Amino acid sequence: MNIVHTLTIRHLKQNKRRTLVTIIGVIISVAMVTAVATLVFSFSDVMVRHTIADTGEWHVQYQDVTKEQLAAIQGDDESKSVAMTRDVGYAPLEGGENPNKPYLFIKEYNAQGFKQFQIDLSKGRLPQTDKEVVISEAVAMDAKVNYDIGDHLTLRVGERFEQEGNHRLDQTEPLRREDGTLTETLEHVKTREYTVVGIIKSPVWESAWAPGYTILSYVDENFIGADDRVDALVVLQRVNPFLFVHAEELAEKNDIGNVQYNNSLLHYYGLSKSEASYSMMFSLSAIIMAVIMIGSVSLIYNAFAISVSERSRHLGMLASVGATKRQKRNSVLFEGIVIGLISIPIGILCGLAGIGITFWFMNSMIQGALWTQEELRLIVTPLSLLITCMVSMLTIFISTYVPAIRASKVSAMDAIRQTTDVKLTVKAVRTSKFIRKLFGIEAEIGLKNLKRNKRRYHAIVFSLVISIVLFLTVSFFTVGMKRSLDLSQEGVDFDIEVSYSSGKRIDERLMQSIVSLDGVTEYNMTHEWYKNAWIEEALIAEELQEKVKKDRELLQNGKYPYDIKIHALNDSSLQAYATAVGADYTQLTDPDHPAAIVMDTIHYQDMNTGRYIQTKAMYANIGQSIELTNISEESGGSTKKISNVTVAALTDQAPMGMNPVGVGGLNIIVSERVMDRLTDHEDSANVQTYVHLRSTEPMKTQQEIEEMHETNLNIYNVYQSRRSEEQQIRLMSVFSYGFIVLISAISIANIFNTISTGISLRKVEFAMLKSVGMTPKGFAKMMNYESVFYGVKSLIFGLPISFVVMYLIDRAFANKFSYEFTFPWLSVLSVMVAVFVIVGSAMLYSGSKVKKENIIDALKQESI
Repeated sequence: MNIVHTLTIRHLKQNKRRTLVTIIGVIISVAMVTAVATLVFSFSDVMVRHTIADTGEWHVQYQDVTKEQLAAIQGDDESKSVAMTRDVGYAPLEGGENPNKPYLFIKEYNAQGFKQFQIDLSKGRLPQTDKEVVISEAVAMDAKVNYDIGDHLTLRVGERFEQEGNHRLDQTEPLRREDGTLTETLEHVKTREYTVVGIIKSPVWESAWAPGYTILSYVDENFIGADDRVDALVVLQRVNPFLFVHAEELAEKNDIGNVQYNNSLLHYYGLSKSEASYSMMFSLSAIIMAVIMIGSVSLIYNAFAISVSERSRHLGMLASVGATKRQKRNSVLFEGIVIGLISIPIGILCGLAGIGITFWFMNSMIQGALWTQEELRLIVTPLSLLITCMVSMLTIFISTYVPAIRASKVSAMDAIRQTTDVKLTVKAVRTSKFIRKLFGIEAEIGLKNLKRNKRRYHAIVFSLVISIVLFLTVSFFTVGMKRSLDLSQEGVDFDIEVSYSSGKRIDERLMQSIVSLDGVTEYNMTHEWYKNAWIEEALIAEELQEKVKKDRELLQNGKYPYDIKIHALNDSSLQAYATAVGADYTQLTDPDHPAAIVMDTIHYQDMNTGRYIQTKAMYANIGQSIELTNISEESGGSTKKISNVTVAALTDQAPMGMNPVGVGGLNIIVSERVMDRLTDHEDSANVQTYVHLRSTEPMKTQQEIEEMHETNLNIYNVYQSRRSEEQQIRLMSVFSYGFIVLISAISIANIFNTISTGISLRKVEFAMLKSVGMTPKGFAKMMNYESVFYGVKSLIFGLPISFVVMYLIDRAFANKFSYEFTFPWLSVLSVMVAVFVIVGSAMLYSGSKVKKENIIDALKQESI
């Protein structure tokens, strides 16, 4: 080690406090980068495992492949494993007591398929030949048909078809029947012999309205015939953006007609075949990474830049005894290396420890709230650690190289006297007379102090600005993520829907029997009726206005035809809903003056572009009247007026169970009395009734309703869909708030570190002020003014920069999601308050330490 390096280490030891705060600044920065990377990788990991548990592990599915095509897929270099599956068909379930599930549904897997899909075996073993099956335990629990291990089954297996037409039905389509009679048939029936070898829990992919109970058998590729077809589900060796092109090329080369992708799983690898999705993910990743990187650079740079004056003085002393420019520059770079060697490992460990502790506290909450056994795991990858180290080392180099070059050019005398840091010209420290008159001499001195050493003042303001930008950007990003997720969901907010297939209304007796069941926690009854309305051109949706500009014939007398979906809620449900949206319940229940709550905001997916769009269904105003009509196609589109309905309230909140409408449609909500009045003019048989329920035990509630044996009663149990949507939204909330808390904590630590260091470097300055008569009250007033000035200055720069970044994030989301820009007033207000509170607290804390210093000792002090 040469003499310059030895003196550098000695200088670091002598100035322990300044060295410590520099190390802390670097540790905070490294911890932030580490924590953010680990949080992203860990969140992706838990979502991947959760999706695999629900849908199985596969990336690409080749449908209806022959034995030769299957061999080509298995022999492909990118295929890690290939699961085989096929649907054998349906067989009548003899003795079944559930009229809504009269079938057994036979599905086959090979050995790899049983590994890749979540088959939960209750007892027995999995099938090993095509003569063996495992049966869902729901057959015994729900249909009351008991099978034991070793039982032999003789099943007549066929495919479901509608009686009218040639439409083949699968497990996603409910039983077809009218007036209690089946309107579907089993065709291509073959007799199959099976032996029961195990019992499984009902598979997660079996929807509650599926007409068949799942039983699983075995398919062996060695016994696939020339005319047999199977589905091949592939787990790839490498999951990367090229998988889509490779899969299409493989399919084209081997004449495979249909290729599907596990988009719900690939999404969490950051992949999508959709160009809009890929553009959105790439843009968002670039913006967020840029913000995080700039924040990291600022943290480390401030740690060095704020003590440039001390370093410059030390280098000036070296120059006075013969140190060259190169030696001075190398001394600063060596100091950065020493601090980096200490700070980077500690920063990485602190970041990992902080995230690990956070996950430890969060896991029990997540599992209880999300009905999942998956835990957040601390995912540490070599790539994330390498990136963290490289970014930190590069930042330290930049942070030390700039002041090193600056210091190497300053003469020894100027560096020792620090004439380059302290500006004492009249112009440099000039202040407005208005400041002294309004705030006093202490405020003027405080402002002169800031102007006198602009480098230190700029470092503190820059630190505050970066903290503001980090917080607002991350807050806006996470809100946008949650909002986009909400748009992409189907909006299932109930567990069970009950209605008559014949279209008749559910009477009060049946409704009370259903809602009084033990598990039912919430319900509403809705009557639906379809009508039309002619809406003025100026009030129609923007998308329709664009269509009208291209084709004026769409209008009739300047009006556009809308499909109106009228929903009547029962009194208790309507009263709660009216309160939630701010409508007058009394106005809604007056049949002589019909009034309605109008859903003026809709969201849908554009099938042409794949974008999810949220837009105004209609630009209506409260108090406006909508004229309901019948548009008869038989009579050439003639219109028959029914009634006028007044808009009582506008909202984007839907009552439970309401399905969204597309562009050109409108949902309106009325009372039952208003509905009865509106249907006076025609047969009320066109009104369809639905009861929507939430239940603590949806499967049990469904079974209890089925046991009422009501003819033509349809029961749709969608709790699995609702649970899946709620899981995703809650996990996104956990990720969002965790991200915000992390960034907030790091920003606060950065502000405290920067300000406290700056105050510590001004001990001599404060001692001089006290020595010429500044009172403790005057000192406190000066510090308070400086706090306000720091806060105002940082907001002046931080808020506009944040708005620009938020606009860029909004444009990135617009590649896939279209919705109105919502200004984050609450976040901005929170930042404005937080900046002054944090800066004031930091100044108060640092100032209290300075107050205790002895004036003589402080004036004699040469280093900190």
